[in-house]
Amino acid sequence: MQESSTETTTLQIPSFEEAAKFHGHVCPGLTIGYIAAKAALEKLHTERDIDEELVTIAENDACGVDTVQVLTGCTIGKGNLIYRDHAKQVFTFICRDSGKAVRIALKASFNIDNIDPEVNKLRPKVMSGKATEEEAKDFRERMEGISHTMRHTSVEEMFDIRFVDAEIPHKARIFNSLKCAKCGEMMAESRTRVQNGEFVCIPCFEVYTRGW
Repeated sequence: MQESSTETTTLQIPSFEEAAKFHGHVCPGLTIGYIAAKAALEKLHTERDIDEELVTIAENDACGVDTVQVLTGCTIGKGNLIYRDHAKQVFTFICRDSGKAVRIALKASFNIDNIDPEVNKLRPKVMSGKATEEEAKDFRERMEGISHTMRHTSVEEMFDIRFVDAEIPHKARIFNSLKCAKCGEMMAESRTRVQNGEFVCIPCFEVYTRGW
């Protein structure tokens, strides 16, 4: 009798270098997104999205979101990258095919600044434009060093990872277009406002308020 064999599938996950090229530079924020997205794809056992098979809910608009786009294929344009302005390094990844969702949150115990305290001294100078060329170079090199250390740290040390019950958003819809009565530009019907009996776009809409 022939024994059945279990074949292990190797996931095709974009490299960190690909993500860095898309983002433009290497930094800890980018690295957070890379490690989180890679862990999610492995946990969900899926690869880069083609047509909304995956959904990502990002609770920040920081550098890591760029990496998430590269690895998962979830984008604003496709409607499967959902942004929530919570200013938290938290991502929820949802697979439509399996119905599974994994939430990945950076642990409070993982402090990036502790990896290289010298960065804290250089950051104010660099951000204010007062750093010398040598200081700016040193800062970039230290940031890359922090990223390297993070990529060689266990994902469990950095993140709280757990499967969650998540409501799967509907796929993106295409709406009819209407012409704004003020500026004349076209807009999606779902986002129109009514003013003086006419359809206007959000920028043209004059908000009326009495203070509450």
